[in-house]
Amino acid sequence: MKVPKKGSVLRELPLLLVTAIIASVIVKAFLFQAFYIPSGSMENTLRINDRVIVNKLGNYLGHIDRGDVVVFVDPGNWLPPITDSTSNTATRLLKDGLVSVGLLPDPADQALIKRVIGVAGDHVVCCDKTGHLVINGKSIVEPYVAAGNVPSDMKFDVKVPASSIWVMGDHRGASEDSRYHQDDPRKGMVPLSRVVGRAVAVVWPIKHITTLPRPSALTSIGVVK
Repeated sequence: MKVPKKGSVLRELPLLLVTAIIASVIVKAFLFQAFYIPSGSMENTLRINDRVIVNKLGNYLGHIDRGDVVVFVDPGNWLPPITDSTSNTATRLLKDGLVSVGLLPDPADQALIKRVIGVAGDHVVCCDKTGHLVINGKSIVEPYVAAGNVPSDMKFDVKVPASSIWVMGDHRGASEDSRYHQDDPRKGMVPLSRVVGRAVAVVWPIKHITTLPRPSALTSIGVVK
């Protein structure tokens, strides 16, 4: 078998690196992307420091439904702005370059992760006499809500507009979700155009590996009458 010459390998290395970068950008842009969980707003479904895989393909071939755990770009001042503390010009330029090719996240595109409770046309109310959410007239028992939490300690009565979703964290007592932004121009709704994709699995750490299916409590609801 012919052994490649050392010089030949070195000449091919830049091409291999460029190919790897292009492949990474395509996968991140259209297929799958990993995200890190920085807060406890989705406990105990997702824990701090978990890594999740987000399916972005569904945004093009499918749709977002009730019960999905979704990653979305901040729809408008839900998160405080991030300031870049990098003072070295060369380091800043390198970071900007890695962001532009998708190998580092864009600080301007801060993302959140929550569960979809209402989709376009849904009427979502908190709460009925039993303390449960009511979606399209149906009282919902939510097994994914963190132990010790009530479905919501804030009352609301919303109708989800077209091309939007109403989202809530599973750790209801520690999640500044749609409920906390009802005075915003979008009234707490997240436009579908801001959704990055659906989180389909926890992939790290090993002891937390699991899939994230839609719970039956939210898939058996009829349309609003």
